[in-house]
Amino acid sequence: MSREWKSRLFIGFMLLCLTVSFGTLGWLLITTLIDGVPALNGKLFSDPPSSLAEEAGARPAILATVYIAILLLVMTVPIGVATAIYLEEYAATERWYNRLLELNIQNLAAVPAIVYGILGLAFVVRGPVGIGRVLLAGAIILTLVVLPTVIISSREAIRAVPPSIREGGLALGATQWQVIWRQVLPASVPGIATGSILALSRAVGETAPLLLIGALQYVAFDPTVLGAFTALPVQIYTWVKLPDPEFQTLAAAAILVLLGIVLTMNALAIFLRTRFRQNW
Repeated sequence: MSREWKSRLFIGFMLLCLTVSFGTLGWLLITTLIDGVPALNGKLFSDPPSSLAEEAGARPAILATVYIAILLLVMTVPIGVATAIYLEEYAATERWYNRLLELNIQNLAAVPAIVYGILGLAFVVRGPVGIGRVLLAGAIILTLVVLPTVIISSREAIRAVPPSIREGGLALGATQWQVIWRQVLPASVPGIATGSILALSRAVGETAPLLLIGALQYVAFDPTVLGAFTALPVQIYTWVKLPDPEFQTLAAAAILVLLGIVLTMNALAIFLRTRFRQNW
Protein backbone atom coordinates (compact mmCIF):
# COMPACT_ATOMS: atom_id res chain seq x y z
CA MET A 1 0.00 0.00 0.00
CA SER A 2 1.37 3.39 -1.00
CA ARG A 3 2.04 6.18 1.44
CA GLU A 4 -0.74 8.28 -0.13
CA TRP A 5 -3.37 5.61 0.56
CA LYS A 6 -2.09 5.15 4.09
CA SER A 7 -2.45 8.88 4.63
CA ARG A 8 -6.01 8.83 3.28
CA LEU A 9 -6.96 5.90 5.47
CA PHE A 10 -5.51 7.62 8.53
CA ILE A 11 -7.39 10.85 7.77
CA GLY A 12 -10.59 8.88 7.17
CA PHE A 13 -10.18 7.07 10.49
CA MET A 14 -9.62 10.37 12.29
CA LEU A 15 -12.72 11.88 10.70
CA LEU A 16 -14.73 8.81 11.72
CA CYS A 17 -13.54 9.18 15.32
CA LEU A 18 -14.44 12.88 15.32
CA THR A 19 -17.87 12.15 13.88
CA VAL A 20 -18.60 9.49 16.50
CA SER A 21 -17.30 11.69 19.34
CA PHE A 22 -19.17 14.85 18.35
CA GLY A 23 -22.25 12.87 17.39
CA THR A 24 -22.37 11.21 20.82
CA LEU A 25 -21.78 14.54 22.56
CA GLY A 26 -24.48 16.23 20.50
CA TRP A 27 -26.95 13.43 21.25
CA LEU A 28 -26.24 13.68 24.97
CA LEU A 29 -26.67 17.46 24.97
CA ILE A 30 -29.92 17.33 23.02
CA THR A 31 -31.46 14.60 25.21
CA THR A 32 -30.35 16.45 28.37
CA LEU A 33 -31.91 19.68 27.11
CA ILE A 34 -35.16 17.95 26.20
CA ASP A 35 -35.38 16.22 29.57
CA GLY A 36 -34.05 19.01 31.78
CA VAL A 37 -35.61 22.21 30.49
CA PRO A 38 -39.10 21.43 31.92
CA ALA A 39 -37.61 21.14 35.44
CA LEU A 40 -35.35 24.19 35.09
CA ASN A 41 -37.39 26.53 37.27
CA GLY A 42 -37.16 28.56 40.46
CA LYS A 43 -37.91 25.55 42.67
CA LEU A 44 -34.66 23.91 41.56
CA PHE A 45 -32.67 26.90 42.84
CA SER A 46 -34.68 27.74 45.95
CA ASP A 47 -35.75 24.41 47.50
CA PRO A 48 -33.71 21.69 49.25
CA PRO A 49 -33.77 18.03 48.19
CA SER A 50 -36.78 15.95 49.10
CA SER A 51 -37.97 12.37 48.86
CA LEU A 52 -40.83 13.72 46.73
CA ALA A 53 -39.73 14.70 43.24
CA GLU A 54 -42.33 17.47 42.93
CA GLU A 55 -40.92 19.17 46.06
CA ALA A 56 -37.21 18.55 45.43
CA GLY A 57 -34.65 21.22 44.60
CA ALA A 58 -30.88 21.57 44.57
CA ARG A 59 -30.22 24.77 46.50
CA PRO A 60 -27.72 23.27 49.05
CA ALA A 61 -25.78 21.53 46.28
CA ILE A 62 -25.65 24.67 44.12
CA LEU A 63 -24.50 26.82 47.05
CA ALA A 64 -21.85 24.25 48.02
CA THR A 65 -20.55 24.19 44.43
CA VAL A 66 -20.27 27.99 44.44
CA TYR A 67 -18.51 27.96 47.84
CA ILE A 68 -16.07 25.31 46.62
CA ALA A 69 -15.31 27.38 43.50
CA ILE A 70 -14.60 30.46 45.66
CA LEU A 71 -12.36 28.51 48.05
CA LEU A 72 -10.53 26.95 45.11
CA LEU A 73 -9.90 30.41 43.66
CA VAL A 74 -8.59 31.71 46.99
CA MET A 75 -6.33 28.72 47.69
CA THR A 76 -5.19 27.57 44.26
CA VAL A 77 -4.30 30.73 42.34
CA PRO A 78 -1.95 32.39 44.88
CA ILE A 79 -0.08 29.14 45.60
CA GLY A 80 0.08 28.17 41.93
CA VAL A 81 1.27 31.57 40.71
CA ALA A 82 3.81 31.93 43.53
CA THR A 83 5.24 28.47 42.76
CA ALA A 84 5.41 29.30 39.05
CA ILE A 85 7.26 32.56 39.79
CA TYR A 86 9.76 30.74 41.96
CA LEU A 87 10.44 28.01 39.41
CA GLU A 88 10.72 30.39 36.45
CA GLU A 89 12.44 33.41 37.98
CA TYR A 90 14.39 32.27 41.03
CA ALA A 91 14.98 28.51 41.03
CA ALA A 92 18.41 27.32 39.98
CA THR A 93 17.95 24.40 37.60
CA GLU A 94 21.24 22.82 38.65
CA ARG A 95 19.93 22.25 42.19
CA TRP A 96 18.57 18.73 42.66
CA TYR A 97 15.60 19.77 44.78
CA ASN A 98 14.37 22.18 42.11
CA ARG A 99 14.58 19.47 39.46
CA LEU A 100 12.77 17.09 41.82
CA LEU A 101 10.04 19.70 42.39
CA GLU A 102 9.52 20.18 38.67
CA LEU A 103 9.39 16.43 38.06
CA ASN A 104 6.84 15.92 40.83
CA ILE A 105 4.61 18.72 39.56
CA GLN A 106 4.58 17.24 36.06
CA ASN A 107 3.80 13.78 37.41
CA LEU A 108 1.08 14.98 39.77
CA ALA A 109 -0.74 16.71 36.91
CA ALA A 110 -1.48 13.28 35.43
CA VAL A 111 -2.62 11.56 38.65
CA PRO A 112 -6.33 10.57 38.61
CA ALA A 113 -8.59 12.58 40.89
CA ILE A 114 -9.65 9.49 42.84
CA VAL A 115 -6.06 9.11 44.12
CA TYR A 116 -6.25 12.61 45.58
CA GLY A 117 -9.53 11.58 47.18
CA ILE A 118 -7.81 8.66 48.90
CA LEU A 119 -5.00 10.97 50.02
CA GLY A 120 -7.49 13.51 51.33
CA LEU A 121 -9.46 10.86 53.20
CA ALA A 122 -6.27 9.61 54.89
CA PHE A 123 -4.66 12.95 55.77
CA VAL A 124 -7.23 15.74 55.57
CA VAL A 125 -10.43 14.08 56.78
CA ARG A 126 -9.11 11.46 59.22
CA GLY A 127 -5.34 11.86 59.54
CA PRO A 128 -3.05 14.57 60.88
CA VAL A 129 -5.29 17.43 59.74
CA GLY A 130 -8.50 15.68 60.79
CA ILE A 131 -11.04 18.40 59.98
CA GLY A 132 -13.72 15.83 59.14
CA ARG A 133 -16.13 15.46 56.25
CA VAL A 134 -16.71 19.17 55.77
CA LEU A 135 -16.84 21.49 52.79
CA LEU A 136 -13.36 22.86 53.51
CA ALA A 137 -11.93 19.33 53.24
CA GLY A 138 -13.51 18.94 49.81
CA ALA A 139 -12.07 22.29 48.69
CA ILE A 140 -8.58 21.33 49.93
CA ILE A 141 -8.67 18.03 48.07
CA LEU A 142 -9.88 19.63 44.85
CA THR A 143 -7.13 22.23 45.29
CA LEU A 144 -4.60 19.40 45.25
CA VAL A 145 -6.26 18.02 42.10
CA VAL A 146 -5.91 21.22 40.03
CA LEU A 147 -2.85 22.85 41.62
CA PRO A 148 -0.29 21.13 39.32
CA THR A 149 -2.27 22.25 36.27
CA VAL A 150 -2.38 25.85 37.53
CA ILE A 151 1.37 25.81 38.19
CA ILE A 152 2.18 24.45 34.73
CA SER A 153 -0.10 26.91 32.91
CA SER A 154 1.23 29.83 34.98
CA ARG A 155 4.81 28.82 34.21
CA GLU A 156 4.04 28.74 30.50
CA ALA A 157 2.45 32.20 30.70
CA ILE A 158 5.43 33.65 32.57
CA ARG A 159 7.87 31.95 30.21
CA ALA A 160 6.09 33.53 27.23
CA VAL A 161 7.07 37.04 28.36
CA PRO A 162 10.11 38.06 26.24
CA PRO A 163 13.44 38.19 28.10
CA SER A 164 13.95 41.72 26.73
CA ILE A 165 11.20 42.95 29.09
CA ARG A 166 13.15 41.69 32.08
CA GLU A 167 16.48 42.93 30.74
CA GLY A 168 15.06 46.38 30.07
CA GLY A 169 13.67 46.69 33.59
CA LEU A 170 16.90 45.51 35.19
CA ALA A 171 18.90 47.90 32.99
CA LEU A 172 16.82 50.81 34.27
CA GLY A 173 17.73 49.95 37.85
CA ALA A 174 14.68 48.01 38.98
CA THR A 175 15.11 45.05 41.28
CA GLN A 176 14.23 41.57 40.11
CA TRP A 177 11.01 41.56 42.15
CA GLN A 178 9.98 44.98 40.81
CA VAL A 179 10.42 43.68 37.26
CA ILE A 180 8.36 40.59 38.04
CA TRP A 181 5.58 42.49 39.85
CA ARG A 182 5.26 45.43 37.47
CA GLN A 183 6.18 43.91 34.10
CA VAL A 184 6.20 40.12 34.00
CA LEU A 185 3.02 39.38 35.96
CA PRO A 186 0.80 41.97 34.20
CA ALA A 187 2.03 40.67 30.84
CA SER A 188 1.28 37.07 31.79
CA VAL A 189 -2.22 37.70 33.21
CA PRO A 190 -4.06 36.30 30.13
CA GLY A 191 -2.30 32.94 30.27
CA ILE A 192 -2.47 32.67 34.06
CA ALA A 193 -6.16 33.58 34.16
CA THR A 194 -7.07 31.21 31.34
CA GLY A 195 -5.22 28.23 32.79
CA SER A 196 -6.48 28.87 36.31
CA ILE A 197 -10.14 29.27 35.37
CA LEU A 198 -10.11 26.21 33.12
CA ALA A 199 -8.52 24.18 35.93
CA LEU A 200 -11.14 25.43 38.40
CA SER A 201 -13.96 24.58 36.00
CA ARG A 202 -12.59 21.03 35.87
CA ALA A 203 -12.57 20.82 39.66
CA VAL A 204 -16.17 22.04 39.92
CA GLY A 205 -17.32 18.99 37.96
CA GLU A 206 -15.33 16.40 39.94
CA THR A 207 -17.43 13.79 41.73
CA ALA A 208 -15.20 10.86 42.73
CA PRO A 209 -13.02 12.67 45.34
CA LEU A 210 -16.08 14.18 47.01
CA LEU A 211 -17.85 10.83 47.19
CA LEU A 212 -14.74 9.22 48.61
CA ILE A 213 -14.38 11.72 51.47
CA GLY A 214 -18.05 11.32 52.35
CA ALA A 215 -19.90 14.19 50.71
CA LEU A 216 -23.46 13.51 51.79
CA GLN A 217 -25.98 12.49 49.16
CA TYR A 218 -28.89 14.11 51.01
CA VAL A 219 -28.44 17.57 52.56
CA ALA A 220 -31.58 19.60 53.24
CA PHE A 221 -29.81 22.63 54.74
CA ASP A 222 -27.54 25.33 53.37
CA PRO A 223 -23.85 24.38 53.62
CA THR A 224 -21.16 26.08 55.69
CA VAL A 225 -17.41 25.96 55.27
CA LEU A 226 -16.95 23.75 58.33
CA GLY A 227 -20.18 21.80 58.00
CA ALA A 228 -21.53 18.79 56.15
CA PHE A 229 -22.17 19.36 52.48
CA THR A 230 -23.11 17.96 49.14
CA ALA A 231 -22.13 19.26 45.73
CA LEU A 232 -23.95 19.53 42.42
CA PRO A 233 -22.16 16.52 40.82
CA VAL A 234 -23.00 14.41 43.90
CA GLN A 235 -26.63 15.55 43.80
CA ILE A 236 -26.83 14.63 40.11
CA TYR A 237 -25.31 11.22 40.87
CA THR A 238 -27.90 10.68 43.60
CA TRP A 239 -30.88 11.57 41.42
CA VAL A 240 -29.68 9.52 38.47
CA LYS A 241 -29.64 6.38 40.63
CA LEU A 242 -33.30 6.75 41.61
CA PRO A 243 -35.87 4.84 39.54
CA ASP A 244 -38.51 7.58 39.53
CA PRO A 245 -38.56 9.30 36.06
CA GLU A 246 -39.23 12.66 37.72
CA PHE A 247 -35.89 12.45 39.52
CA GLN A 248 -34.24 11.70 36.18
CA THR A 249 -35.75 14.96 34.91
CA LEU A 250 -34.38 16.80 37.95
CA ALA A 251 -30.97 15.27 37.31
CA ALA A 252 -31.05 16.53 33.73
CA ALA A 253 -31.96 20.03 34.96
CA ALA A 254 -29.10 19.94 37.49
CA ILE A 255 -26.75 18.87 34.69
CA LEU A 256 -27.80 21.96 32.75
CA VAL A 257 -27.07 24.14 35.78
CA LEU A 258 -23.63 22.57 36.17
CA LEU A 259 -22.97 23.02 32.45
CA GLY A 260 -24.01 26.65 32.79
CA ILE A 261 -21.50 27.19 35.62
CA VAL A 262 -18.68 25.50 33.70
CA LEU A 263 -19.45 27.31 30.43
CA THR A 264 -19.62 30.64 32.27
CA MET A 265 -16.17 30.04 33.73
CA ASN A 266 -14.83 29.04 30.30
CA ALA A 267 -16.36 32.15 28.74
CA LEU A 268 -14.73 34.27 31.44
CA ALA A 269 -11.37 32.66 30.64
CA ILE A 270 -11.80 33.45 26.93
CA PHE A 271 -12.80 37.05 27.74
CA LEU A 272 -9.81 37.64 30.01
CA ARG A 273 -7.42 36.13 27.49
CA THR A 274 -8.81 38.30 24.70
CA ARG A 275 -9.06 41.44 26.84
CA PHE A 276 -5.52 41.41 28.22
CA ARG A 277 -3.64 39.70 25.37
CA GLN A 278 -0.45 41.44 24.31
CA ASN A 279 1.40 40.99 21.06
CA TRP A 280 5.18 41.11 21.32
